[in-house]
Amino acid sequence: MRRLTEKLKEEFVELIPPTLYFFVALHLIAIIRVLMIKGSGLPLPTSVSITVAALVLGKAVVLADLLPCINRYPTEPLVWNISWKATIYVCVALLVHYLEHLYDFWKTAPGIVAANQRLFAQIVWPHFWAIQIVLALLIVVYCVMSELVRVFGAAQMKAMFFGPRPAQPA
Repeated sequence: MRRLTEKLKEEFVELIPPTLYFFVALHLIAIIRVLMIKGSGLPLPTSVSITVAALVLGKAVVLADLLPCINRYPTEPLVWNISWKATIYVCVALLVHYLEHLYDFWKTAPGIVAANQRLFAQIVWPHFWAIQIVLALLIVVYCVMSELVRVFGAAQMKAMFFGPRPAQPA
């Protein structure tokens, strides 16, 4: 029973940083989205749905980091792993973002094909791509930070950001 408790605690601790990051990031995107579509009559995400999405994303990132194909370039310069992970995460985010909009249209359409046609006809593409660009930038920032934590260690990164920094040998 003690091993199970320790494993659950370890999983929970691993889940906190990406979940908090995506919680803040998704709320930021929701605020931008509200400002962009105010008065358009389009449905807005609620804080509860954003919180659930952050929990799902946090767990997805933790699980994805366990896959050998995600951490493909651990011995190369950091830009390799950052670029690789960011590309994968941005592609998945693009798919999820598109499916989110498709779902909104599917609720009122007779089928998925009709919903997709209506989506292509009615979506405001500049808004879609603006949100996607912000999301991509936030994902790149997350990948940079997670790689720095991987290389320097959580304790060193915490000390660098929040102090006090350990004494450096001369």
